[in-house]
Amino acid sequence: MKKLIYPLIYIACSMLTSCSDSFLEVVPMGQRVASTTADYDLLMNNMDFYRDQSYSINGWLEPQLMGDEAAASGAYLMQSPVHAVRLFQWQGTVYQQNDQIPTFLRSSVTNIYTFNKVIAEVMDATNGTTQQKEILRAEARASRAWTNFQMINYYAKPYAAATAATDPGFPIIDKADATIPSYNRGTVQQMYDFIISDLTEAIKVLPVTPRIRTRFSKAAAEGLLGKVYLFMGRTSDALPLLNAAFADLAQSEVKLYDYNVTLGPNGTFLPADPNYGPAGPGNDFNDFTEDILSKIFTNDPQSPWYVTTRGLGLTAQAAALFDSRDLRLKLYSSNTVDGTPDPNGLLRKYGVRYSRFGLQLSELYLLRAECKARLDDLTGAVADLEMLRRNRMPADAYAVPAVAAGDKNALVHFVIDERIREFALEGYRWFDMRRLSVDPLFAGITFTHTVYNADGTVSNYTLQQPDRLVMQIPELFILSNPGMQNNP
Repeated sequence: MKKLIYPLIYIACSMLTSCSDSFLEVVPMGQRVASTTADYDLLMNNMDFYRDQSYSINGWLEPQLMGDEAAASGAYLMQSPVHAVRLFQWQGTVYQQNDQIPTFLRSSVTNIYTFNKVIAEVMDATNGTTQQKEILRAEARASRAWTNFQMINYYAKPYAAATAATDPGFPIIDKADATIPSYNRGTVQQMYDFIISDLTEAIKVLPVTPRIRTRFSKAAAEGLLGKVYLFMGRTSDALPLLNAAFADLAQSEVKLYDYNVTLGPNGTFLPADPNYGPAGPGNDFNDFTEDILSKIFTNDPQSPWYVTTRGLGLTAQAAALFDSRDLRLKLYSSNTVDGTPDPNGLLRKYGVRYSRFGLQLSELYLLRAECKARLDDLTGAVADLEMLRRNRMPADAYAVPAVAAGDKNALVHFVIDERIREFALEGYRWFDMRRLSVDPLFAGITFTHTVYNADGTVSNYTLQQPDRLVMQIPELFILSNPGMQNNP
């Protein structure tokens, strides 16, 4: 881990070199360090916190490849880097000693360093009001919590109350200090407690309305904390936070697109580009309409530089979850990236070049619907589901079927299926697979992958639970932290 942290000092100190001439006359170029409140504000505006560089393999690449709603064309998959093949096959060791450190892990550790710097130093910054400094510190805390939530869901077991206090976690890095000799993993419970503490403190200070959707607001932190609690199985704690997020969003411009309008006759998302699909947020990284907290990663299988997802498509089981009238199907193509009909009948998601993985309004509705269903408020759950579905489906199709609307367990399952319909092939499913594996309502759940080989044969892979629901920490990290225990 030190191999990643040492360069961070340079990164944090050099980010602000594009400053005013008057300041450069005092501090030579390349030697500037954050000192004013405005400096720390610029640190928190770093693009790396909310968008990957174009065509870099960042964001939820691993979850995209590991979600069981995805099938793969072998002809394309075998063009991908070896670690992509290992991920799709749910192999134990994905990143070997000589492999590149995964980009998302590297960027996450880098970002945590900057968040720690802001948290520790901003209150002593010159200029700026106390309120401005407290808001910046709260943004850094919430951002650190968001990042840690990703890491604990990559590199530790799903949260289970009975074992969380002993299950190995992910290292808690709470100081911007590259001289710390090594880290230990702690426990899953310790990391979740740390995440909850950061978000709880941030909510007290964050503004209801952010200056821009890439920065944390009170509603974003409330929604994220509600999601954290739901993933912990603490549904009664999650629901008040999700309700609070909706209340705060009443003062915002966040809204759902109505696909009946945007994908209807003469809709603003049409005509669909034959290569990239309909317009809208999936093809415009500057469209924040549905973002509560905007974080975007490039998901462009059309690009030859991004071969890792070129051959992914919906499994037959995932495709069967869609009503034929569901307008979200217009985000899919039955053609390959080469423009020819897919020989295996796979539907390729071509309307989402930019996947949003921060916090979307659509997910907030689904999180609250799931909480309500689990707490026996079936009417409230159906109302939230139908609020989303009426913006994705025509009037004769959006109603929740009676067989699901009247039964608690069936309704929870319906919400999970709706999450696939809304977010398929974007990485969300992997996180749901993990938490469902320890959920009594989904006892016995299994996960499979299918590769359609170029010679016409089919290869099937079954995820081995529980070990393969956890990624191994890359070997370079283990070697840099003597005694650190890796995952099986």
